Amino acid sequence: MAELCASSEKPPKKRPGYRRCISCGRIAPKHEFFRVVRVCSSQELQLNQGMGRSAYLCPQESCLQTAQKKNRLSRSLKTQVPQDFYQLLWHALCVLDSTSCS
Repeated sequence: MAELCASSEKPPKKRPGYRRCISCGRIAPKHEFFRVVRVCSSQELQLNQGMGRSAYLCPQESCLQTAQKKNRLSRSLKTQVPQDFYQLLWHALCVLDSTSCS
């Protein structure tokens, strides 16, 4: 009988997950974006955590302004995004880049 031996090939290297910004369309590794999640069970919005429908947004002032002005988050997440959540995003942006906050 022929012996079955384990393959000596190395497993393929894992590539980082790439995502696209909903505002400017830039493609980059997903850790470079804000992740906005609409949680399936409760329909609430969360930032950078949770499971459900997600949208990715560059942590830049121009992308956040465009997303808010053109209602891109609501369209991507298929739900209404309250102004309070945009304030949370602006605060997160200020924490990342303290020079742009006043």
